Amino acid sequence: MNSPTIAQRLAHHVQSGIHRIGQIEIIAGLHGHAYVLCHQDDQQLCLLENFGNLSIHHGPSDARDLSTYGNDSSYRFTKGKTNLIQGWAMTLSDAEELRTALDQFYPACLGLFLAEKAGTLMVENLRDKLNRQTGMYRFARSISDAGAQKLVEQVCGPAHECAKKILWKIDDATPLDDNEASRFNGIPSSLSEVHAIPLLCREACNHFVAECRKAAKAEHDAKNAAAS
Repeated sequence: MNSPTIAQRLAHHVQSGIHRIGQIEIIAGLHGHAYVLCHQDDQQLCLLENFGNLSIHHGPSDARDLSTYGNDSSYRFTKGKTNLIQGWAMTLSDAEELRTALDQFYPACLGLFLAEKAGTLMVENLRDKLNRQTGMYRFARSISDAGAQKLVEQVCGPAHECAKKILWKIDDATPLDDNEASRFNGIPSSLSEVHAIPLLCREACNHFVAECRKAAKAEHDAKNAAAS
């Protein structure tokens, strides 16, 4: 017997009560469509006739463009940022189109969620990630544990428009310090995991690595200044 596909498992979770991922509301069976997506803050408009005059997108093909720039027209260098553009609704004909659309809005997040549910999710700690860096980013390896902990507070979490739940540690023996960013559950609303798919961060993103490089260089320069 074949295992259910990601689309089939996603449809099951939606049928079981999940209706949110990140800032996207998932509405099943609305206005004659199998699924409709919209920004969570546009949900009431979406329920109205003609989708409350929201911009309508049929099929998943526009999801990448809708997720590229935020409400303030800034480039969303990570799709986990909590500035998803509003003012649109997307109609989808089946669960496969739903999967495709959500993978464009939040790349890999469905797979990570399902892997965590199955107990097969692999997490890469920060030191392992940094030790693989080469070229101009190799300097990131030298960041201190304290510097890395500070960066989590300065870069990650909802206070810095990141909606992802951090699963990684500094290394196997060094968990993240307890703070708003490290304890965030990956759901940028008051919904529980019964009704929302959390966005998961299984490894430090490229933006975080770049910030580690800057911080490591600052630490190096400070040590040299103190020694001179």
